[in-house]
Amino acid sequence: MIRPTSKLPKVGTTIFTVINQLAQQYNAVNLSQGFPNFSPDPELLRLTQKALAGNYNQYAPMQGSLKLRETIAEKTESLYGRVYHPESEITITAGATQAIFSAFGAFVHPGDEVIVFRPAYDCYVPAIELFGGKVVPLDLVGSHFKVDWEALKAAINPKTRMVVINSPHNPTGTIWTESDMLRLQEILRETNIILLSDEVYEHIVFDGQPHESASKFPDLASRSLICSSFGKTFHITGWKIGYCVAPKTLMKEFHKVHQYTVFSVYHPAQIALDAYLQHPEHYTTLGSFYQKKRDYFLDAITGSKFLAVPSSGTYFQLMDYSGISHASDTDFAEFLIKEHQLASIPISVFCGPGYDQKILRFCFGKTEEVLEKAAEILNGI
Repeated sequence: MIRPTSKLPKVGTTIFTVINQLAQQYNAVNLSQGFPNFSPDPELLRLTQKALAGNYNQYAPMQGSLKLRETIAEKTESLYGRVYHPESEITITAGATQAIFSAFGAFVHPGDEVIVFRPAYDCYVPAIELFGGKVVPLDLVGSHFKVDWEALKAAINPKTRMVVINSPHNPTGTIWTESDMLRLQEILRETNIILLSDEVYEHIVFDGQPHESASKFPDLASRSLICSSFGKTFHITGWKIGYCVAPKTLMKEFHKVHQYTVFSVYHPAQIALDAYLQHPEHYTTLGSFYQKKRDYFLDAITGSKFLAVPSSGTYFQLMDYSGISHASDTDFAEFLIKEHQLASIPISVFCGPGYDQKILRFCFGKTEEVLEKAAEILNGI
């Protein structure tokens, strides 16, 4: 029997798979994995059917449909004031995860250091390590999960190849402010460090706050690969379609990896999304849509012993259970499923060994019926 030497010996089955299997086994209300349980806009489905009936069933261009890239260029300039050339600085990807993977593949060399803020979305670390990079983790601090700027400056050295940021942030629901982005820009200004900015929840920001894209800040934009997701924006996570924007010099290297991983992405969806994006209200109203769900969920659990700082973005809400139990977050998450039929995600899995703040992540991107059932369970604990 062949016994291969694993390139990722510490990687097992993801927590999302484990929790979802438990949730199914115990017939639990599932607020764990980050996907909506409601259908996308029927108009988007109609446009996709139209594209399927048209002549769009063969390979799309490697960079993606030119019309869709032109529309993304117009959207980005309108929202953030940055012009990206549709032919050389925008690429349609198989979801943001593929864009992130390709970015690491294009720029991380063996021995390079990549700074990652924890809690961190779980696709970053394995991909960095797969390409021989060394992850330099920096923990976000306080109940609002802010950057320790002195720790960031101390972590930067000649081996630092890349810094990864994520705003709005999964799993904490926090956002980077303008002052945060300006501080980061100043720290990176005299370096050759590449910035990977994961902005998949860019349109899900609450309480009148703006999304501060890296593309809004000249020096950051000049060194950034920015990853976005149509799946998160339009409730179509199963379509696995997103995009990456970056300056031409960075995108040229990105293409060298992209073309040999997926080459091109599902063509009919690109045609449909281009038509759908012609109406900006389809994404500009998303923040208010999800804020209503956040507020509904938080109002419904006011009688519980769980503590929550309202999420500033994404469709995730953190809940502190330290007033209920001293169990680890992984044990308490399992207890909730088995004893109360409610599924969530423990935050420690986004951080690493030894991290446990007695916090769980709940997805409120669900129907009111599901949120009501979850709230009833939480209020009874």
